[in-house]
Amino acid sequence: METRVAVISILVEEAEGRSGDSVEQLNALLHEYGQYIIGRMGLPYRAKRVNIICIAMDAPQNVISALSGKIGKLAGVSVKTAYTNQ
Repeated sequence: METRVAVISILVEEAEGRSGDSVEQLNALLHEYGQYIIGRMGLPYRAKRVNIICIAMDAPQNVISALSGKIGKLAGVSVKTAYTNQ
């Protein structure tokens, strides 16, 4: 199956009183799709109470879209995906 390279940008906003459920679910999803992940970078931005995560993937487009969609459904999490043209 043909694969594409993509970058998934994820912003996880920390909110008062919210448990770490979204973070745990996000980590579980990334583990589930680990075979497709080329690399991962995370940056905590404490001044704004946000964590910035960048995931580089090489996978079939439907796999990338599925992961991005699942991440986008998590509370307090925003996601955007950019693909290569090939």
